[in-house]
Amino acid sequence: MTYAELRDALGVLGLSDRASLRDIKRRHRDLVKRLHPDKATDEDPERIRQVNAAYALIRSYLDTYTYSFNEEEFYLQNPEERLRRQFWEDPLWGGIR
Repeated sequence: MTYAELRDALGVLGLSDRASLRDIKRRHRDLVKRLHPDKATDEDPERIRQVNAAYALIRSYLDTYTYSFNEEEFYLQNPEERLRRQFWEDPLWGGIR
C-alpha cells in the first residue's frame, strides 16, 4: 500500500486525515446501506465495490498500525485531561490549596 492509495481510500469514504475507528466503521456502514443494490437500484454497482475496497484497505492499514499509549500521546488525544493535570494544584483554578 502506498500513501496515495490510503489517501484515495479515505476520499472514497469521505473521511478526513483524523478519524476514529468508530467514524470509519460508521461511515462504511452508512455508505453500504445507501449504495446496496437491493436498496438503491439507480446507483452504479461499481460504487459499492469501491467503498468496500477502500474500507478493506483502511482496515488492513489499521491492523498493522502501532498504537501509542505513552503519556504525551494520551494528552494529545485528551486535551481536557491535559488541562486538568496542568492546573490541578493551581489555587487560581480551584485546585488544592
